[in-house]
Amino acid sequence: MIRINEIAMPLSADINEIKKAASEILCINSAEITFFEIARESIDSRKKHNIKMIYSVNLETKTDEDSIIMRFPQNKVQKTERYIYSFPENKRKSVFRPVIVGFGPAGMFASYILAQAGLNPLILERGNDVDTRTADVYGFWKTRNLNTSSNVQFGEGGAGTFSDGKLTTGIKDSRCRYVLEKFKEFGAPESILYSSHPHIGTDRLVHVVKNMRNEIIRLGGEIKFGCCLTDIYKANGYIQGISYTGADGSVTDIETDCLILCIGHSARDTVEMLFSHGILMEQKPFSIGVRIEHPQEQINKALFGKHWNDPTLGAANYKLANHSLHERGAYTFCMCPGGTVVCASSEEEMVVVNGMSELARDGENANSAILVGVEPHHFESAHPLAGISLQRKIERAAYKEGGCDYTAPAQTVGDFLNNTPSKKLGKVKPTCPTGVRPTDIRKVLPSAVTDSIASAIKAFDKKLTGFALPDAVLTAPESRSSSPVRIIRDEFRQASIKGIFPCGEGAGYAGGIVSAAVDGIKCAEAVLADEEDDC
Repeated sequence: MIRINEIAMPLSADINEIKKAASEILCINSAEITFFEIARESIDSRKKHNIKMIYSVNLETKTDEDSIIMRFPQNKVQKTERYIYSFPENKRKSVFRPVIVGFGPAGMFASYILAQAGLNPLILERGNDVDTRTADVYGFWKTRNLNTSSNVQFGEGGAGTFSDGKLTTGIKDSRCRYVLEKFKEFGAPESILYSSHPHIGTDRLVHVVKNMRNEIIRLGGEIKFGCCLTDIYKANGYIQGISYTGADGSVTDIETDCLILCIGHSARDTVEMLFSHGILMEQKPFSIGVRIEHPQEQINKALFGKHWNDPTLGAANYKLANHSLHERGAYTFCMCPGGTVVCASSEEEMVVVNGMSELARDGENANSAILVGVEPHHFESAHPLAGISLQRKIERAAYKEGGCDYTAPAQTVGDFLNNTPSKKLGKVKPTCPTGVRPTDIRKVLPSAVTDSIASAIKAFDKKLTGFALPDAVLTAPESRSSSPVRIIRDEFRQASIKGIFPCGEGAGYAGGIVSAAVDGIKCAEAVLADEEDDC
């Protein structure tokens, strides 16, 4: 198969025009092409008066492909092969079912692989199924009555279910393609297979999650919702069993020699329980910051110029970084075009915010996190869980500053840059469903963080005109972008208690939907490889 890179096309080009352009590049008749697909699609908006779509395509021809490829530089035309996931051989000898804790991306894909292997995994998810969970989340936003087991952080699909459903990742692993293909198979839009900024959207992700769950059950997996891991049993350095508490308060013991921990970055009580059993952990850098909201129309105009309303381009997104003050700098993260800022609390009397978009990204505002890296030496102690303590301290301060009812503290960019508490907001209407309270977010976040954010906003304004819009809204805090703890694992992906496989974001080994899913696959592969006879 031939891959052609960097085909520039006008915004109006359709698939047939792209195919014709590809045949002209190769100097062949388009009728000789027997297979054709778009491998990657991106936008080149550097010249706002002449925005182009840039494509990479895969094709097969009736002619000798090697002779065609030889005529071109390798970075322009190259040989490529279709990726096929190589399913691992099942070498596991144990008679016990593997237990998977958590049904976010890591847990879903670990479960899927093990169910395909015929191991009938048992999955425990402390939150509810996605439909019940959705009612819980919207109910909290309306009534301020928080369900600490079923919320934006906990429940079927993981924290990513109430997000933009971004599928971008910085990892270079061939399994990423498998993850995208499976998401598409279970109902995600086909565009995730080729878009340079793939996303599913929270509204579509709900259906993808349910379809994957049903397939895992069909393959022999069992999923118990409302069931939280509360204890583990070990002997001679190996896992022997677990206890979990059901929604009705009942406690159930299970004998197992394989526990995959896909607990997510907010299961702080579970991490504390594991630490109490002597499982080795270490501090990990993480990031803290705010959500910033601008009118989406303003972002579109700044990035697309006269084409700002072209439906081909959709809602514009950005990714910015600044390293002028803080040793790790400040950067935008999880930008949600046409989205909303949401209250994502999972513990009582604590406030944390995140961003969410639907597939259409057609909301009035754009929002993004502005985050600042925090290193372990900034933590208040050397305790492995000191990062969690710092997160809680910030989230409690936010709860208090917001008025003690899950209203989030907010400040206009103009007031923030002038170091003046906000008394009222301007023309940008905040979208947080639990509301915001104008205040001074410096009362919530460490000064090193707010100083870096202020410096970054000024720098970002030079790269993206209008970023420092005085009426733009900052909502705090964004403190759950990643885990501040890493559960140490060995070359077999096992913790210091053997048979336990720390996995995904909560274990400190992933940073998004795709990377967590890939880590789930790798942990499942490690279980199937059965490198240690006793696991």
